[in-house]
Amino acid sequence: MATQFHVAFSSMLVGAGIIAGGPFYCAGSSPTIPFLEAAMTICGNPSPGLAPDPDALLRRAKTFAQLGEIDNLDHLKSAKVYLFSGKADTTVSTKVVDQTAEFYKLAGVPEQNIKYVNNIDAGHSIITNNRQNNPCQVTNVPYINDCHFMQSQDILRFIYGELHPPSLQLSGKLLTFNQKKFFRSFIDSYFSSMSDEAYLYVPKSCETETCKVHIVFHGCEQGASKIGNLFYSTTGYNELADTNHIIVLYPQVESSSGFFSPYNPKGCWDFWGYSSWNMFTPNFYTKKASQMSAVKAMLDQLAKPRK
Repeated sequence: MATQFHVAFSSMLVGAGIIAGGPFYCAGSSPTIPFLEAAMTICGNPSPGLAPDPDALLRRAKTFAQLGEIDNLDHLKSAKVYLFSGKADTTVSTKVVDQTAEFYKLAGVPEQNIKYVNNIDAGHSIITNNRQNNPCQVTNVPYINDCHFMQSQDILRFIYGELHPPSLQLSGKLLTFNQKKFFRSFIDSYFSSMSDEAYLYVPKSCETETCKVHIVFHGCEQGASKIGNLFYSTTGYNELADTNHIIVLYPQVESSSGFFSPYNPKGCWDFWGYSSWNMFTPNFYTKKASQMSAVKAMLDQLAKPRK
């Protein structure tokens, strides 16, 4: 989702941190393989000789940009992109993340603007320096692993440059808000699989000063409805944001059964089309898709001047 949102809204974003993620429009890699099947195979742990084709995906992205469905790709040329693939990750293999790196290079992102970490023996997870989290090589709920460094802070430092050390005691507020009000219609909200509530960390300095906003998309089975506050409170984003004038936005997705709702059993962000009315021609990758437009509306709200 981080890749998808970054490419779609590249004119307003300075970069992206992508943990075990495939390239933009990965689920549309094959004209003969359904989106959901491609998401679980080509974009996950594909068989030998099979992987996303970054050249083909970039051509599709250029077409989408010409149609106005996403921003002009020229905006990516100044982006900062952090990529991570764990050596023990069999959920999204390194060769898939390799193609994400190649996609950005083909899109014109300079080599020095890409940081690709792929030398840590980690399972499918976000990485922390918290001993109470899963061992580094494990792939298991809540997909938060102790590999002896705070990956969130590595991401923030690469995207935003030199930062002050993280706070030892948070100064700001962790807020809960109703994210359903950011949908254009009830239908969009219903099919989005997004939770009623989302979270926002606001440093004390941001109550009176202009601040950056960093969006954090949780992984599958990492929403608050599944693991409580573990993702948005313990992965290290808030501590570094607190001392560096950065607001952190944590939008939320939850699982849904697929009987009378979208088929999203693991509470993943939509990168294959479950939130679209027409599964044969889904629009999940566009700026107008229900999840994409809702998160963009949250950013627009944060950008409004105070009265």
